[in-house]
Amino acid sequence: MMGGMSVEALAEMFAAGGVAVLSGAGISTESGIPDYRGESGSRRRSSPMTHQEFERDPGARHRYWARSHVGWRRFAQARPNVAHRALAHLEKAGLIDGVITQNVDGLHQAAGSARVIDLHGRLDRVVCLQCGEQSSRWDLDARIESANRDWQPTAIQHQADGDAELTPDALAAFRMVHCATCGGALKPDVVYFGDSVPSARVHEASGLVDSARALVVLGSSLQVFSGRRFVARAVQQGTPVAIVNQGPTRCDADADIRIDAPLGGVFGDLMRWLSFEPSPV
Repeated sequence: MMGGMSVEALAEMFAAGGVAVLSGAGISTESGIPDYRGESGSRRRSSPMTHQEFERDPGARHRYWARSHVGWRRFAQARPNVAHRALAHLEKAGLIDGVITQNVDGLHQAAGSARVIDLHGRLDRVVCLQCGEQSSRWDLDARIESANRDWQPTAIQHQADGDAELTPDALAAFRMVHCATCGGALKPDVVYFGDSVPSARVHEASGLVDSARALVVLGSSLQVFSGRRFVARAVQQGTPVAIVNQGPTRCDADADIRIDAPLGGVFGDLMRWLSFEPSPV
Protein backbone atom coordinates (compact mmCIF):
# COMPACT_ATOMS: atom_id res chain seq x y z
CA MET A 1 0.00 0.00 0.00
CA MET A 2 1.26 3.44 -0.86
CA GLY A 3 1.64 6.44 1.39
CA GLY A 4 0.60 4.54 4.50
CA MET A 5 -3.01 4.60 3.38
CA SER A 6 -5.16 1.86 4.89
CA VAL A 7 -8.30 -0.02 4.00
CA GLU A 8 -9.84 1.48 7.14
CA ALA A 9 -9.63 4.97 5.64
CA LEU A 10 -11.35 3.70 2.49
CA ALA A 11 -14.00 1.92 4.56
CA GLU A 12 -14.72 5.14 6.44
CA MET A 13 -15.25 6.88 3.11
CA PHE A 14 -17.76 4.22 2.06
CA ALA A 15 -19.44 4.20 5.46
CA ALA A 16 -20.28 7.89 5.10
CA GLY A 17 -22.33 7.05 1.97
CA GLY A 18 -22.85 9.07 -1.19
CA VAL A 19 -19.98 7.36 -3.01
CA ALA A 20 -19.59 7.42 -6.80
CA VAL A 21 -17.36 4.66 -8.19
CA LEU A 22 -15.25 4.81 -11.36
CA SER A 23 -14.00 1.36 -12.39
CA GLY A 24 -11.43 0.32 -14.97
CA ALA A 25 -10.01 -2.88 -16.43
CA GLY A 26 -8.17 -3.75 -13.22
CA ILE A 27 -11.40 -4.64 -11.43
CA SER A 28 -12.05 -7.47 -13.90
CA THR A 29 -8.61 -9.12 -13.94
CA GLU A 30 -9.60 -11.40 -11.07
CA SER A 31 -12.51 -12.55 -13.25
CA GLY A 32 -9.99 -13.73 -15.84
CA ILE A 33 -10.18 -10.74 -18.21
CA PRO A 34 -6.72 -9.31 -19.00
CA ASP A 35 -6.19 -5.61 -18.36
CA TYR A 36 -4.66 -3.15 -20.82
CA ARG A 37 -1.52 -2.06 -19.02
CA GLY A 38 -0.53 -4.29 -16.13
CA GLU A 39 1.19 -3.08 -12.99
CA SER A 40 3.88 -1.13 -14.87
CA GLY A 41 1.32 1.20 -16.45
CA SER A 42 2.65 0.49 -19.96
CA ARG A 43 0.22 -0.68 -22.63
CA ARG A 44 0.32 -4.40 -23.41
CA ARG A 45 -0.60 -3.86 -27.05
CA SER A 46 0.96 -1.01 -29.03
CA SER A 47 -1.70 -0.39 -31.68
CA PRO A 48 -5.33 -0.60 -30.48
CA MET A 49 -8.12 -0.57 -33.06
CA THR A 50 -9.43 2.91 -33.82
CA HIS A 51 -12.94 3.88 -34.87
CA GLN A 52 -11.62 5.30 -38.15
CA GLU A 53 -9.72 2.11 -38.99
CA PHE A 54 -12.70 -0.11 -38.22
CA GLU A 55 -15.13 2.00 -40.24
CA ARG A 56 -12.95 2.55 -43.32
CA ASP A 57 -10.91 -0.65 -43.65
CA PRO A 58 -12.81 -3.89 -44.49
CA GLY A 59 -9.61 -5.83 -43.79
CA ALA A 60 -9.42 -4.40 -40.29
CA ARG A 61 -13.05 -5.36 -39.66
CA HIS A 62 -12.36 -8.88 -40.90
CA ARG A 63 -9.35 -9.23 -38.58
CA TYR A 64 -11.32 -7.83 -35.66
CA TRP A 65 -14.29 -10.16 -36.02
CA ALA A 66 -12.10 -13.24 -36.54
CA ARG A 67 -10.11 -12.50 -33.41
CA SER A 68 -13.19 -11.38 -31.49
CA HIS A 69 -15.12 -14.54 -32.34
CA VAL A 70 -12.38 -16.61 -30.73
CA GLY A 71 -11.96 -14.31 -27.75
CA TRP A 72 -15.68 -13.74 -27.14
CA ARG A 73 -16.43 -17.20 -25.75
CA ARG A 74 -13.75 -16.83 -23.07
CA PHE A 75 -14.73 -13.23 -22.38
CA ALA A 76 -18.43 -14.09 -22.04
CA GLN A 77 -17.66 -16.87 -19.55
CA ALA A 78 -16.18 -14.37 -17.06
CA ARG A 79 -18.13 -14.02 -13.83
CA PRO A 80 -18.21 -11.21 -11.26
CA ASN A 81 -15.52 -11.38 -8.61
CA VAL A 82 -15.35 -10.28 -4.96
CA ALA A 83 -14.98 -6.59 -5.85
CA HIS A 84 -17.97 -6.57 -8.24
CA ARG A 85 -20.17 -8.34 -5.70
CA ALA A 86 -19.05 -6.09 -2.86
CA LEU A 87 -19.97 -2.97 -4.84
CA ALA A 88 -23.44 -4.36 -5.56
CA HIS A 89 -23.85 -5.12 -1.85
CA LEU A 90 -22.73 -1.61 -0.87
CA GLU A 91 -25.16 -0.09 -3.35
CA LYS A 92 -28.03 -2.11 -1.87
CA ALA A 93 -26.94 -0.91 1.57
CA GLY A 94 -27.31 2.69 0.38
CA LEU A 95 -23.61 3.57 0.53
CA ILE A 96 -22.93 3.78 -3.24
CA ASP A 97 -24.93 6.08 -5.52
CA GLY A 98 -23.73 4.49 -8.75
CA VAL A 99 -20.87 3.08 -10.82
CA ILE A 100 -19.25 4.62 -13.87
CA THR A 101 -17.32 1.87 -15.63
CA GLN A 102 -14.77 2.07 -18.42
CA ASN A 103 -15.23 -1.68 -18.94
CA VAL A 104 -17.39 -3.30 -21.61
CA ASP A 105 -17.87 -6.65 -19.86
CA GLY A 106 -21.19 -6.11 -18.04
CA LEU A 107 -19.84 -7.68 -14.84
CA HIS A 108 -21.14 -4.93 -12.56
CA GLN A 109 -24.70 -5.62 -13.74
CA ALA A 110 -24.14 -9.37 -13.50
CA ALA A 111 -23.12 -8.87 -9.86
CA GLY A 112 -26.34 -6.99 -9.12
CA SER A 113 -25.36 -3.32 -9.34
CA ALA A 114 -28.42 -1.33 -10.41
CA ARG A 115 -27.07 2.07 -11.47
CA VAL A 116 -24.20 1.44 -13.87
CA ILE A 117 -23.09 3.87 -16.57
CA ASP A 118 -21.30 1.89 -19.31
CA LEU A 119 -19.04 4.72 -20.41
CA HIS A 120 -17.51 2.78 -23.31
CA GLY A 121 -20.53 0.65 -24.22
CA ARG A 122 -21.09 -3.10 -23.98
CA LEU A 123 -19.40 -5.90 -25.89
CA ASP A 124 -22.54 -8.06 -25.73
CA ARG A 125 -24.32 -5.68 -28.13
CA VAL A 126 -23.73 -5.21 -31.85
CA VAL A 127 -24.71 -2.29 -34.08
CA CYS A 128 -24.93 -2.03 -37.88
CA LEU A 129 -22.86 0.81 -39.33
CA GLN A 130 -25.33 1.20 -42.20
CA CYS A 131 -28.85 0.98 -40.74
CA GLY A 132 -28.05 1.42 -37.05
CA GLU A 133 -29.96 -1.67 -35.91
CA GLN A 134 -28.80 -3.09 -32.59
CA SER A 135 -28.67 -6.82 -31.96
CA SER A 136 -27.37 -9.38 -29.50
CA ARG A 137 -23.77 -10.54 -29.64
CA TRP A 138 -24.98 -14.05 -28.90
CA ASP A 139 -27.17 -14.00 -32.02
CA LEU A 140 -24.18 -12.87 -34.08
CA ASP A 141 -22.01 -15.51 -32.46
CA ALA A 142 -24.42 -18.22 -33.60
CA ARG A 143 -24.49 -16.86 -37.16
CA ILE A 144 -20.68 -16.69 -37.34
CA GLU A 145 -20.41 -20.20 -35.92
CA SER A 146 -22.76 -21.47 -38.63
CA ALA A 147 -20.69 -19.80 -41.38
CA ASN A 148 -17.42 -21.22 -40.01
CA ARG A 149 -18.25 -24.80 -39.10
CA ASP A 150 -14.82 -26.16 -40.14
CA TRP A 151 -12.82 -23.22 -38.73
CA GLN A 152 -10.89 -24.24 -35.60
CA PRO A 153 -8.20 -21.65 -34.83
CA THR A 154 -6.10 -21.56 -31.69
CA ALA A 155 -5.67 -18.29 -29.83
CA ILE A 156 -2.07 -17.12 -29.46
CA GLN A 157 -2.97 -14.61 -26.75
CA HIS A 158 -6.23 -13.27 -25.31
CA GLN A 159 -6.71 -9.50 -25.02
CA ALA A 160 -8.55 -7.21 -22.59
CA ASP A 161 -11.21 -6.17 -25.08
CA GLY A 162 -12.50 -9.66 -25.77
CA ASP A 163 -10.44 -10.55 -28.83
CA ALA A 164 -7.47 -12.84 -29.35
CA GLU A 165 -4.29 -12.88 -31.44
CA LEU A 166 -4.53 -15.42 -34.29
CA THR A 167 -2.17 -16.76 -36.95
CA PRO A 168 -2.32 -15.23 -40.47
CA ASP A 169 -3.69 -18.51 -41.87
CA ALA A 170 -6.53 -18.56 -39.33
CA LEU A 171 -7.40 -14.95 -40.13
CA ALA A 172 -7.48 -15.64 -43.87
CA ALA A 173 -9.79 -18.66 -43.48
CA PHE A 174 -12.38 -16.83 -41.38
CA ARG A 175 -15.76 -15.96 -42.97
CA MET A 176 -17.56 -12.88 -41.64
CA VAL A 177 -21.32 -12.34 -41.72
CA HIS A 178 -23.13 -9.03 -42.04
CA CYS A 179 -26.26 -7.27 -40.81
CA ALA A 180 -29.24 -9.61 -41.14
CA THR A 181 -31.49 -6.65 -41.99
CA CYS A 182 -29.55 -4.63 -44.57
CA GLY A 183 -26.29 -6.49 -45.24
CA GLY A 184 -24.22 -3.67 -43.76
CA ALA A 185 -21.01 -3.95 -41.78
CA LEU A 186 -21.36 -4.78 -38.09
CA LYS A 187 -19.53 -3.18 -35.18
CA PRO A 188 -19.50 -4.04 -31.48
CA ASP A 189 -21.46 -1.40 -29.56
CA VAL A 190 -18.35 -0.01 -27.87
CA VAL A 191 -16.38 3.22 -28.02
CA TYR A 192 -13.13 2.70 -29.89
CA PHE A 193 -9.96 4.72 -29.54
CA GLY A 194 -10.38 7.89 -31.59
CA ASP A 195 -14.14 7.90 -31.00
CA SER A 196 -16.01 10.03 -28.47
CA VAL A 197 -18.08 8.84 -25.55
CA PRO A 198 -21.73 9.78 -26.30
CA SER A 199 -22.54 13.11 -24.68
CA ALA A 200 -25.57 11.71 -22.83
CA ARG A 201 -23.35 9.22 -20.99
CA VAL A 202 -20.82 11.91 -20.11
CA HIS A 203 -23.64 14.14 -18.83
CA GLU A 204 -25.10 11.35 -16.67
CA ALA A 205 -21.69 10.38 -15.29
CA SER A 206 -20.81 14.01 -14.57
CA GLY A 207 -24.08 14.41 -12.67
CA LEU A 208 -23.26 11.35 -10.57
CA VAL A 209 -19.84 12.77 -9.67
CA ASP A 210 -21.27 16.23 -8.97
CA SER A 211 -23.77 14.89 -6.45
CA ALA A 212 -21.36 12.45 -4.78
CA ARG A 213 -19.83 12.89 -1.34
CA ALA A 214 -16.71 11.03 -2.55
CA LEU A 215 -15.29 9.46 -5.73
CA VAL A 216 -13.60 6.05 -5.53
CA VAL A 217 -11.52 4.88 -8.51
CA LEU A 218 -10.99 1.13 -8.79
CA GLY A 219 -8.60 -0.64 -11.14
CA SER A 220 -7.83 2.21 -13.53
CA SER A 221 -4.48 3.77 -14.41
CA LEU A 222 -6.46 6.86 -15.50
CA GLN A 223 -4.34 7.16 -18.64
CA VAL A 224 -7.41 7.76 -20.81
CA PHE A 225 -9.15 11.12 -20.61
CA SER A 226 -12.64 9.59 -20.79
CA GLY A 227 -12.19 8.40 -17.20
CA ARG A 228 -9.62 10.89 -15.91
CA ARG A 229 -11.99 13.79 -16.53
CA PHE A 230 -14.17 12.67 -13.62
CA VAL A 231 -11.26 12.74 -11.19
CA ALA A 232 -10.43 16.25 -12.39
CA ARG A 233 -14.06 17.23 -11.93
CA ALA A 234 -14.15 15.89 -8.37
CA VAL A 235 -10.87 17.59 -7.44
CA GLN A 236 -12.09 20.90 -8.86
CA GLN A 237 -15.18 20.68 -6.67
CA GLY A 238 -13.26 19.68 -3.56
CA THR A 239 -14.77 16.18 -3.50
CA PRO A 240 -12.51 13.60 -1.78
CA VAL A 241 -10.95 11.04 -4.14
CA ALA A 242 -9.72 7.52 -3.34
CA ILE A 243 -7.76 5.43 -5.84
CA VAL A 244 -7.21 1.68 -5.51
CA ASN A 245 -5.04 0.34 -8.33
CA GLN A 246 -2.05 -1.93 -8.75
CA GLY A 247 0.68 0.24 -10.19
CA PRO A 248 0.86 4.02 -10.80
CA THR A 249 -1.96 6.19 -12.10
CA ARG A 250 -1.94 9.64 -13.67
CA CYS A 251 -3.91 11.06 -10.74
CA ASP A 252 -1.97 9.71 -7.77
CA ALA A 253 -1.13 13.26 -6.66
CA ASP A 254 -4.84 14.14 -6.54
CA ALA A 255 -5.86 11.22 -4.31
CA ASP A 256 -6.83 11.74 -0.68
CA ILE A 257 -6.55 7.97 -0.25
CA ARG A 258 -4.21 5.88 -2.42
CA ILE A 259 -3.96 2.10 -2.07
CA ASP A 260 -1.71 -0.03 -4.29
CA ALA A 261 -2.97 -3.58 -3.81
CA PRO A 262 -5.11 -6.27 -5.49
CA LEU A 263 -8.79 -5.30 -5.38
CA GLY A 264 -10.03 -8.68 -4.18
CA GLY A 265 -7.99 -8.50 -1.00
CA VAL A 266 -8.87 -4.85 -0.42
CA PHE A 267 -12.60 -5.53 -0.69
CA GLY A 268 -12.42 -8.61 1.50
CA ASP A 269 -10.86 -6.48 4.25
CA LEU A 270 -13.17 -3.54 3.56
CA MET A 271 -16.35 -5.60 3.86
CA ARG A 272 -15.16 -7.07 7.16
CA TRP A 273 -14.36 -3.57 8.45
CA LEU A 274 -17.89 -2.48 7.49
CA SER A 275 -19.27 -5.54 9.32
CA PHE A 276 -20.52 -7.16 6.12
CA GLU A 277 -19.70 -10.77 5.43
CA PRO A 278 -17.19 -10.89 2.57
CA SER A 279 -18.70 -12.08 -0.71
CA PRO A 280 -18.05 -15.75 -1.46
CA VAL A 281 -15.45 -16.40 -4.15
